[in-house]
Amino acid sequence: MSDNVVYEVSGGLATVTLNRPDAMNALDTALKEALRDTLREAAGDPAVRAVLLTGSGRAFCVGQDLKEHVEALRRSGGGALDTVREHYNPITLAIASMPKPVVAGVNGVAAGAGAGFAFAADYRVVADTAAFNTSFAGVALTADSGVSWTLPRLVGPSRAAELLLFPRSVKAQEALELGIANRVVPADRLAAEAEEVARRLAEGPTVAYAALKESLAHGSSHSLAETLEKEAELQARAGASEDHRTAVEAFVAKEKPVYRGR
Repeated sequence: MSDNVVYEVSGGLATVTLNRPDAMNALDTALKEALRDTLREAAGDPAVRAVLLTGSGRAFCVGQDLKEHVEALRRSGGGALDTVREHYNPITLAIASMPKPVVAGVNGVAAGAGAGFAFAADYRVVADTAAFNTSFAGVALTADSGVSWTLPRLVGPSRAAELLLFPRSVKAQEALELGIANRVVPADRLAAEAEEVARRLAEGPTVAYAALKESLAHGSSHSLAETLEKEAELQARAGASEDHRTAVEAFVAKEKPVYRGR
């Protein structure tokens, strides 16, 4: 899609790599547009059954490119924050709502919107040298990239408020204890471990995974009765899939199922 984002598809797995290593993958306009468009492409490609989002160099993503941002503030004042609707919102929605699982391979610091994109993923594999930082209040801003929605669901509302009001570096082991990281691995194993997780998902029952994502998102803001009805709707969809029939037949035959993602 762009030199700023490397996009590779292999065996049902799309790997999306932020590629401004000299700037610690800071989000300038070119990178934001490329990331938004690449994620939309991955979401709509039936050949893609899982996505791995990671960064090149020593950072996952440090958030907004403040050098570009300060120039935008000088030109247009508050209009500089139009990027939230134009870029951050669609990127976060693409990650959280695409009908396939997204793994964040957090290879280094994830700050601000970079942390938000990692929080929006379905699973986070984190290098033991990585860290998270909400950062927003440190530059007199409020949360964006969905952090006020995702972070309380990961760590609880009280701890989320603390991390937003008093931004600090949350190192990998603490992130694991808080529930931000799903798995912490040695830094030199991050790429391999994250790919292994993402590839396992790419080989799984894609329709069921899509339904699980939708069910979890729905259940977080609806009553039990409404959630039960949504579960029934989604279970009917998953139950009509080829993968479900394959799984049941394999179970009866005592064989390992081979899913085709439909």
